[in-house]
Amino acid sequence: MEQLKLQVYRANMALPAHGLVTYTWGNVSGIDRASGLMVIKPSGVPYERMRAEDMVVVNERGEVVGGDLRPSSDTPTHLALYRAFPQLGGVVHTHSTHATAWAQAGEAIPAFGTTHADYFSGDIPCTRALTVDEVAQEYELNTGRAIVEALSGREPLHIPGILAYQHGPFNWGSSPDEAVHNAVVLEEVAKMAWISRGINPGLRRIDDHLLAKHFSRKHGAGAYYGQR
Repeated sequence: MEQLKLQVYRANMALPAHGLVTYTWGNVSGIDRASGLMVIKPSGVPYERMRAEDMVVVNERGEVVGGDLRPSSDTPTHLALYRAFPQLGGVVHTHSTHATAWAQAGEAIPAFGTTHADYFSGDIPCTRALTVDEVAQEYELNTGRAIVEALSGREPLHIPGILAYQHGPFNWGSSPDEAVHNAVVLEEVAKMAWISRGINPGLRRIDDHLLAKHFSRKHGAGAYYGQR
């Protein structure tokens, strides 16, 4: 668990390093599947004051079982994703500028080019709006449920990020580091899509065969990008 706390701490510290967060706007978690325990950033602690020992350990019900601080307020969202998708080992939430702008606009990020296709096997979806009752009762848990609903029938590691409507992006991966990597990519493709559509408002999505080629170069049994 100490090793996971260190991994989660380092992943959290990567968020300001990559310009993905302002003040305390963001959090990364990691899960130990053997014990079912999750480690997550403490709520509202500035990054410049945060230490590895400040990471909070919670059980599957969100109860604190390790640490002296309160866990991130987004803990129920993270736990909902881990429950729904056993492939996940890390989850990250930010309010990065361009991805959040798409979320506030309530639009999926279209797959316009090969940079997008290298990481996402299609458009990056935006969840539906939450109802009044869903916001009033168990808001963070219902945010997670809406994400799970939007990903129904999809392989989450093939679409390793989503936009929570009028809120911001969530990303995930097989580890906390991979989740942060995908968050960096999501912010970049969000920015590229915004610029591209500004240059050409009638821009159409990348051709299906080109998207499939670029995604399969990096993912799946036939992947050949990079070193063995």
